[in-house]
Amino acid sequence: MVRELCDNGENVVVLDNLSTGFRNAIPESVPFVLGDVADSALVNRILTDHSVSTVIHFAGSAVVTDSMTDPLGYYANNTCASRSLIEAAVRNNVRHFIFSSTAAIYGGAGGYSISEDVPTSPITPYGWSKLMTEIMLQDAGAAHGLKYAILRYFNVAGADPLMRTGQSTPGATHLIKVAVQAALGIRPRLEVFGTQFPTSDGSCIRDYIHVTDLVRAHSDAVAYLRGGGESAILNCGYGRGFSVFDVVRTVQAVSKSTFPVVHAAPRKGDAIVVVAASEKIRNVLGWSPRFDDLETIVAHSYAWERKLTGR
Repeated sequence: MVRELCDNGENVVVLDNLSTGFRNAIPESVPFVLGDVADSALVNRILTDHSVSTVIHFAGSAVVTDSMTDPLGYYANNTCASRSLIEAAVRNNVRHFIFSSTAAIYGGAGGYSISEDVPTSPITPYGWSKLMTEIMLQDAGAAHGLKYAILRYFNVAGADPLMRTGQSTPGATHLIKVAVQAALGIRPRLEVFGTQFPTSDGSCIRDYIHVTDLVRAHSDAVAYLRGGGESAILNCGYGRGFSVFDVVRTVQAVSKSTFPVVHAAPRKGDAIVVVAASEKIRNVLGWSPRFDDLETIVAHSYAWERKLTGR
């Protein structure tokens, strides 16, 4: 996102505590502050010193299964810290706020073509922590005139096609990342959690969106709000689902390799099918994805993993 903004001529400042991020992902020319979004004094100073008019809020914990064992940690890092950031934005007259939300807020309402007006019903602390932030942002918008775009991510994957950035977190749990690591021999096998679901091949189905298209959705949201658009809640997905075994076959085809696939018990908190209805984001923002192709997403993920590991 930072590189996209810089490419568009924006003045950007980054705040990150680097608990999971990497300093080398940020261009050296971009002002960087090591700190936490829950630090009100620090955030106030950044917003004032840099005359910030737009906040794009990505910070938070995002491993669904971890939220089941550490719910209070997720509420602290995702909900309480976001409340502090929203308050600072209001206090400093920030005009526009883009929030990184998640399809996990739909929870038990998962299925095909999930629209933004489906009743929210999270089934994990992660989903609830994000939904609570959505509610706070909507209330702050109503009370203080803060314009916002809430972007509900589906399954993000891929890497920058120019290979400048990509997912680098050790021990990542995202399927495509794990599968390409198995293809490269970094992991000994790939576990498939649940193979008896009522789907075509028994495995879970997800809507995978290329990270570059997701970034473009944020840029489009910024332009939309700056152009006078009303606050909006938008799904970020393609509207097409692929099963776990679809991903396995695609990774094996792209990598021209095979790897052990182990069937494991379903994980608590995993919905069976989660596929977006994407008409609203296309109509409201004029968003037009460029990488709506599973093979392309996997190829970019695979190329990034090879660059990252030297394999």
